[in-house]
Amino acid sequence: MLPLLSHQQTLEPVYLAYLDALEQSEYSGDIDKRYSARLVQATDNSVYQFLPQAVLYPKNQQDIQIALTLAASDAFRSVTFSARGGGTGTNGQSLTHGLILDVSRYMNRVLEVNAEQGWVRVEAGVVKDALNDVLRPHGFFFSPDLSTSNRATIGGMINTDASGAGSLVYGKTSDHVLALRSVLIDGSVLDTHPLDAGLLCNPDNVSDNPLGQKLISAVAAVCREKRTQIENQFPKLNRFLTGYDLKHVWNDSLTQFDLSRILTGSEGTLAVITEAKLNLTPLPTERAMVNIKYDSFQSALRHAPSLVAARATVVETVDSKVLNLAREDIVWHSVSDLIQEVPGKVIDGLNMVEFAGDTVEVEQKLASLEAVLTEQISKGECGVLGYQVTQDKPSIEKIYGMRKKAVGLLGATKGRRKPIAFAEDTAVPPEKLADYIMEFRAVLDGHNLQYGMFGHVDAGVLHVRPALDMCDVEDEKLLRVISDQVAALTLKYGGLMWGEHGKGVRGEYGPAVFGDELYGVLQDIKGLFDPDNRLNPGKLVAPKQTGSLYYDVDSVKRGKFDRQIPIEVRDAFPDVMNCNGNGLCFNYSSYSPMCPSFKVTGDRVQSPKGRAGLMREWLRLLEAEGVDVNALAKAKPLGLLQRVQNTLNAQRDYDYSHEVMESLKGCLACKACSGQCPVKVDVPKFRAQFFNIYYQRYLRPAKDYLVAGIEDSLPLMAAAPRLTNFAAQNPLSQWVIKKAIGYVDAPALSVPTLKQRLDGHASRGYDLAALQAIPEEARSQFVLVVQDPFNSFYDSGLVLRFIQLIEKLGLKPVLLPYKPNGKPTHIKGFLDKFAKTAQSSADFLNQVHKLGMPMVGIDPALVLCYRDEYREVLGANRGHFEVKLANEWLLNVIKDLPAKAPQDKQYTWFSHCTESTAKPNTANEWTKIFAHFGAKLSAVNLGCCGMAGTYGHEAENLERSKALFEMSWQQTLAKIEQPQVLVSGYSCRTQVKRFAGYKPKHPLEALLELANI
Repeated sequence: MLPLLSHQQTLEPVYLAYLDALEQSEYSGDIDKRYSARLVQATDNSVYQFLPQAVLYPKNQQDIQIALTLAASDAFRSVTFSARGGGTGTNGQSLTHGLILDVSRYMNRVLEVNAEQGWVRVEAGVVKDALNDVLRPHGFFFSPDLSTSNRATIGGMINTDASGAGSLVYGKTSDHVLALRSVLIDGSVLDTHPLDAGLLCNPDNVSDNPLGQKLISAVAAVCREKRTQIENQFPKLNRFLTGYDLKHVWNDSLTQFDLSRILTGSEGTLAVITEAKLNLTPLPTERAMVNIKYDSFQSALRHAPSLVAARATVVETVDSKVLNLAREDIVWHSVSDLIQEVPGKVIDGLNMVEFAGDTVEVEQKLASLEAVLTEQISKGECGVLGYQVTQDKPSIEKIYGMRKKAVGLLGATKGRRKPIAFAEDTAVPPEKLADYIMEFRAVLDGHNLQYGMFGHVDAGVLHVRPALDMCDVEDEKLLRVISDQVAALTLKYGGLMWGEHGKGVRGEYGPAVFGDELYGVLQDIKGLFDPDNRLNPGKLVAPKQTGSLYYDVDSVKRGKFDRQIPIEVRDAFPDVMNCNGNGLCFNYSSYSPMCPSFKVTGDRVQSPKGRAGLMREWLRLLEAEGVDVNALAKAKPLGLLQRVQNTLNAQRDYDYSHEVMESLKGCLACKACSGQCPVKVDVPKFRAQFFNIYYQRYLRPAKDYLVAGIEDSLPLMAAAPRLTNFAAQNPLSQWVIKKAIGYVDAPALSVPTLKQRLDGHASRGYDLAALQAIPEEARSQFVLVVQDPFNSFYDSGLVLRFIQLIEKLGLKPVLLPYKPNGKPTHIKGFLDKFAKTAQSSADFLNQVHKLGMPMVGIDPALVLCYRDEYREVLGANRGHFEVKLANEWLLNVIKDLPAKAPQDKQYTWFSHCTESTAKPNTANEWTKIFAHFGAKLSAVNLGCCGMAGTYGHEAENLERSKALFEMSWQQTLAKIEQPQVLVSGYSCRTQVKRFAGYKPKHPLEALLELANI
């Protein structure tokens, strides 16, 4: 039996008192004390897990001032804070056991753009790519580029002094910070910007903040006094030392001082940055990329310095492991033509070289490099196998998209050991990189470890991720050993262990880099800003008076909790366990299909990463209670009366399962995560597993039975469609259904029905024996139409027109008998029923499959269910039947048909979430098909329409469903004439009809029109 689960992680009394006081203050932001919210913020993109006391979401700077001012009182001096943005840190940078200040939910505005002077003013929670969306129309961009740019915030970039591709030209974030506004530990506000040295003589000239005056004077004095030591001690690198950057707080001539350089890279240990004024880079007028292919990764590394010498803007590299993982991912369809194989050769390394600037400059550099590469290939030099050039901006962005995804793709490595981040942003002088990496590889090879490598060879930064199993205690110990070895190795080569992502828990290596004297200066600076060590404590340095750092490489890791889950349970929930925290599901763009529930709520609990984390804890707590989850999944529900009692007591009795349910029921089951996530985390899959177990203890809502039974009841309702529609569509019935069942806007059954439309038609009257009697050579002329519940019963006209299209193409359609698909039951977690339905349908379809005639389905979600959920649940019992999507089938058919003359017809295709992520080449296929029919088809990239099967019909989801539609679909539809809009998903067409007021055509209907011209 599923027991009540309690986490035992109650809030400390001082934090409870503080949060109560904060609620009574003028603080206007959100305060989230839910265990689920704390768990989601307990991890980032690292191996560490620190559970915070609560999460604060300030709405403005004043909220942060109120929070810190309150905490300055004697009663709350033990309360600590850590500012957080996108949560993409790779070494626990923003993790804390205190309070999280998450600025990403509300403080995400672009406040001012000054195109004439080339600067922008933003709040700290703005996502980097979102900022560039605002800047692009002005001809500028914020140039430091990160692999996590679609979810990393400007505040996080400033706090880690982030950089990425092209940093030799574009620099680090600190190179672009003109001014900062921060809240200090006492709640006061400090503005920092460059100051002439002469102003420092009078504190009133530098700030109206007394604490600020003290900080500026003290830091300026000590950094000037220690200038010689700083110059001698700091490594000579493009990725100069961060945390704290004593060197650049003064300019080279010592005529200008800027405290912002100390705050940039301080990882929130000195102040909470709320606003930034940033300088901007003009967009280049011309871009060109050369993808150079090598016989080995070592060849790629050793060739890189000559590419830098060719004055490239960017030189990025990936090894064969990353390339091979990319080939297996959804991203590869977009870049395969740009990184073609070299006949007879194996590509084991790739350098991506970009030139950006004015047209003449780029063309000259490109021509020069091409000449050199061509000669090297002809002479067999430098391991160069070949190269490809693209000057198409969208194609260049696709290449970068693949490179940016590399960090997540490594998590898709097979086996229990996964490449992980802990020593992966080392930086050495670029000319020493190849030799350094050879020694680095020798270290890892000495431990018999696999690893993946990629990075910014132009800056001497290579991301190396050794594969370890953090559930293995010995591997956890090995992480420490390797960390120490790598720290020593970077020093040997005059480099840094933290060259790009900040230190996080690696502050313990600071003394060896800074030396005792300068490390003492860092401690003094921390003490000046934060004497009680309350801002992101345990990171970088601690004030001298508070003792040593209490976070280090050995700090508590996620693996400590995960290893409490038995191996057989981990294997039963691979999607839950494999989430590596990469956070791609936090993609900001409303035009991306990835996780609509996070986009519409802004709540990380409502994200794939959040859901996977909550499920891991659920599995751990069940094991702690001695419950075998695998046995529980097969158990029968409690008796009705017991489930009624448990449900009635749910408000009284805390059960952690309710928090998991709250997260999972917000999922739209669109399956975008399973395609977009680098490690293919499939939330709908484990959501169904959880529902199946949860409802053994609690009552299911009535709407679940309605959805799960729809496929079985539709044939009965279609026997009297007008009566059914009258009974269900009148205002009184709709009110009752909404109040009693929680279901709204249910579509009307088709009138006439499909049966009536096809009365007497040759496609009706399926007869297996008759089909088996057809000679083998004639069977290719037949097409078997697989019915789905939605189109057959709610849009029968579409099925009719598909049959007419088949006939128009000179083929013979056969309508197969209606068989429930089972997807609605799977979505709601009726797994036993789904398995039976799936097996029954699979048996039938396998029988038909033997005919050798193509089977084609119309609705993408239902067709893809045959491929995914059927294979998952039935395994080998699924058989080998294949149901094609309409576009897949048509792509083969048109090979034997003459192309139609071009017509003055244009259409725009809107994809279905499940389809576009599971079959990313679908848009290209439809485009090719329409071109064959003489028409032009363009595709639009959109997020979820908000319907997602039956999600949008559930009353509790109505507002979110509408909001999702308005995010990307509404304005895009408004720009296109209605007859040109084509939508392949039934649920998407229903949503357009509901909120846009018209029913768009399916691509098949447009093709029939074209065929009839």
